[in-house]
This record gives sequence, structure tokens and C-alpha cells, in this order.
Amino acid sequence: MKLKYILLATTLGLMTTSCNDFIDVKPQGVVDEEKANQSPEEMVTSAYAMLGDDWYSYPFNLWPYGDLASDDCLKGGSGTTDTGYHPMEIWSTLTSRPGEFDELWYHLYEGVSRCNRALVALETSGEQKLGAAVVKEREAEVRFLRAHFYYKLIQMFRQVPWIDEVVYKNKATEQTSNTEFTYDQLCQKVIDEFKFAYDNLPVEQRQGGRVNKIAAASYLAKCYLNIAYGDGYEATTGYSHVNKEYMKKVIEYTDVVKSSPKYGYLEDYGDIFLPEMKNSKESVFAIQHSDYHDDNTIYGRANWSNMLNGVWGMWSGGWDFHKPSQDLVNAFKTKNGLPEFDEYDDAIAYPINGAPTTQKWDPRLFHTVGMPTFPYKYEAEYTLTKENSRNPNTYGYYCSMKEVPQRSKGETFNTPWQAFAMNDYVFRYTDVMLMRAEALIELDRMEEARTIINDIRQRAKNSITKHIAYAASQCDIELYPSSYFANKDTARKCLRWERRLELGMEGSRYFDLRRWGLASTTLNAFFDKEKNDVYDGQKYGQYYKDAHYTPGKNEFYPIPYNQLYYVPGLYTQNKNY
Repeated sequence: MKLKYILLATTLGLMTTSCNDFIDVKPQGVVDEEKANQSPEEMVTSAYAMLGDDWYSYPFNLWPYGDLASDDCLKGGSGTTDTGYHPMEIWSTLTSRPGEFDELWYHLYEGVSRCNRALVALETSGEQKLGAAVVKEREAEVRFLRAHFYYKLIQMFRQVPWIDEVVYKNKATEQTSNTEFTYDQLCQKVIDEFKFAYDNLPVEQRQGGRVNKIAAASYLAKCYLNIAYGDGYEATTGYSHVNKEYMKKVIEYTDVVKSSPKYGYLEDYGDIFLPEMKNSKESVFAIQHSDYHDDNTIYGRANWSNMLNGVWGMWSGGWDFHKPSQDLVNAFKTKNGLPEFDEYDDAIAYPINGAPTTQKWDPRLFHTVGMPTFPYKYEAEYTLTKENSRNPNTYGYYCSMKEVPQRSKGETFNTPWQAFAMNDYVFRYTDVMLMRAEALIELDRMEEARTIINDIRQRAKNSITKHIAYAASQCDIELYPSSYFANKDTARKCLRWERRLELGMEGSRYFDLRRWGLASTTLNAFFDKEKNDVYDGQKYGQYYKDAHYTPGKNEFYPIPYNQLYYVPGLYTQNKNY
């Protein structure tokens, strides 16, 4: 584990002064360990603070790894060398060298470290300062947070070292290998953490922002859904490896979410992605962000993970990253209100505002993808043009809209960087219900799954008049008839499509494809098509000619180079890197 040290003296100082000349000064900005152990509540708060303490080069929402790495998204920016994220979208040149890997690893483990210190503080002085009941609840919160960070580490890097409070107390961090536990054992450790949280957290917290029992149930469902399909590598993952007992666990824990009166489908799909609705009933667990007007600070608790993703020329610091793909746009095509499963990508198509055609679209397209001629986030005074693309001959003209507020609402921080007070959803209610539908299909409970998916489609159908009335004549969406759920293969296809359309550009697509064992076939077909993209005569996406995804290697990202060689021989690289 790479650690940061504070140097107490320079080499020159050692050469020119005696030991007695050193000034004994405590490092600034560092919490004294003894004081930390006597401040359990403050250390728990410190662990919470890490949830949103990310940056565009190490975003905890993992958009470069869940979206850029999938068929939903192109990187964007000024060109392929803008940031180190280009290898993540073409895969063929991916190595352990990008600094973004190292930064993400380091900062996620910083979150783990804060959790460990909070647990030690709770053990040392918790009962004396807080009382036994509060200590048990705080321990559950911190173990939830630690599991949250570990979930992301395992999701990314698979074989990671398990550093808990025991390792921390024994000062054994730099002796702990990433092969001490198998992948299955690591997943079980994360499940155990969330289970402890589930058993000891209240259904509803008195203070907003704290994790609760329902959030823990959502994470348990997600963990079981992932391992139900196999070990993550394509040869041993997918529909032929489904563990039905794990799928029953998904049903068990999503039933807890479904039964909670606090959560449900927000009535209009567009409202989900407006900052004023960020803690609505749709939000089961979200990373909280704020504007400086809200919390009376200089910059607020801004969301810096998405700071590159504002559209070019629209925001004061819009860098035009996170560009929806033509393949994603095509996926929103409908025929008689239903998806064009097998023909969706036969031809390039895109809507033009005010120019209805025979091609109709799922309404969620107009909430997800910004397109020339259409209002940006519903505001006609900020209509998009082709000038709002920074590098159209490389990345095309589409832009992402979910993670930004309406332009009229302004920015939390601006030039040269921009940030917003948008929460990051970890779980929204619809995502949890789609996990439930997925498990129901694998358990042959088809009609229950169809009901969930149709409820979600009905909400999409109802989400036209309020925000996207200008596109009403171009929208057509209907509910699935029972015939679409008469066999498991078609039902699975409906579920996969619904997750893509409902959760498009929310950072989950690649991880879904990996879970289903479909990453290589889907992505290599996408690369072959996307290199021929054209919008209004402008070719783009041609760099995909060099892209290729290799199963048996690319399923997980490599252990960062700097981590491998900080303590040589301590960590083992993922296979085939």
C-alpha cells in the first residue's frame, strides 16, 4: 500500500546541523493518534467525509470505468491524449500505468483507513463518550462505509489486500498481500460487513446523510446479484453459472426496500436528475453534495467527480467529457412502442427538434442525451447546437445531461473548473427494483418481473409533458405484453434493455455486461460499428479501429503499477496483464 509521509528534515539539513539542532514540531494537518482515539464521533464523521472526497482523476462514481469502458459512451475532451482515460475506452492499450488507477486505489484505501481509525476510536473510548447503544450504531455505519469502499475496490481491481482495524492496529499494512484472501472470500467479507450494518442500523436515521438499514439491504442485494453469476471472468461467468440460492437472497433484500414506505418511483423521470429533487423517494443511498449557499462555505461540498462533464460552451468550465455513443442513442429506438432489439443498430438515426419522422424513441433519450437542436436540460434559452461539441471529428455532437443541473441554476464553482451540487446516486429505487426483476427472471417468476419492468416503462411514458413536451411527437413507448416474458431468453433481453435505457450514463453499463458474461461479444461488436459513426456528414469515433476487448484478461482492471512496486513482491497482478 503506497503511503504518504511527511519529511521531517532534508538531506542538506542532516549534513549541516547536529541532531540537537532539530526543532521538535508536531506535523500540521495530522490528527494525533491519541486524540483521535478519544474522539470517536469526530472520527466517524471523518470517515463519512471521504464519501464525496473525490476528483475527476479518481471519481468514486467510477464513470470512466462503467461508462467510458462500455458501449454507452465516448471519452470526450480535446482529444485522445486528454487525461489518461483513453485506454479504458479502447481496452487494447490498457496497462497498469495510468496514474488514474493509482489515484483511485490510493484514495479508496484512504477511505478504508479512516474507517479503520474510526472503529479503533469507537473501541477505545466509544462507550465512555457515546454510550453502548450509540457505539453499536456507529460501528454499523462505519462498517457499511468500509464495505462501500471495498465494494468499489473489488469491482475494479478484483484481488485487493484486506486492511481492517486489526491490520491497522498491528501496523501490518505493508505486510498484507492481495492474495491473502480469494475473490470469493473478499466478496464474502464485504457481504459480512453489510450484513452487520443491516442487522444494527435503523430503518430511518434521525440525521440526514447517515446510512440506514434500507441502504444496507440494497448493497446486500447487489453483492449477491454479482456473485450469483460467477467469478467475473467470462469463461466462468454468465447465465450458465447462475446460483439460484444467491438470487433468492436478492429477492429477500430487495423485498426490504420494496416494503419501505419511504422509497418509491419518482413520478417524472426528469425530476430524478434535478438538484432540488436529489433526496426524493427515488434516492435510497446517495453521496451528498451541496452549494455554498446551502452550507455557508466558500465553495460548498461540490461534486468534483463530474467536473469535466459539462458541455462545451454552455458552462464556464465545460470540458465536454462523457459523450453518449451513437449505439446508446440507437438503443432508444422503438417500433410500436417497444425496443428494436435485433435491428436497433442497423442504421444510424437521431431525432431533430421539430422534425418528426416515422422513427420513434423512448422518452428517456431526451432526458439522458443532449443533442443539437434540442434544449439543454429542458431550457429552450440554452438550446444545443453543433458548436457545443469541443472535438466533433473525434467524439461527435452528443452530450450527457443527467449529472448536471439546468444551466439557469448556475454553478457551485466555475472558471477554469466547474462543479455542481448534484448528488451522486449509489442506489436509486428503480435500480434496486431492476435488480429484483433480474433475480425474479432467473427464478422463473416471469410475471412479477414483467410487472416491475412495466411499472418503470409506465413512469417513462408519463415523463413527457412536464419537461420534454417539445419531443412529444417523437416519443412512443408501450408496455411489454405477456408474450415477451413467455421464455427466459426474451425476458432477459427485456431486462437488459431496460437497465440500459433507465440507467444510461449512470456508470453501471460495463459492470452489467461483465456480470452477464457478455462484455467481449457486446464491446467488440460495438467497436466495429462505432468506428463508422456519422452525424450530419461529420465522421467521428474512428479511433475505435484500434479497440479490442480480450476476455480472460480485461474483465477486471490491472493492479496499479505504483502499488505493485512500492513493496516489491507483496502484490500479485491480475491475470494476463
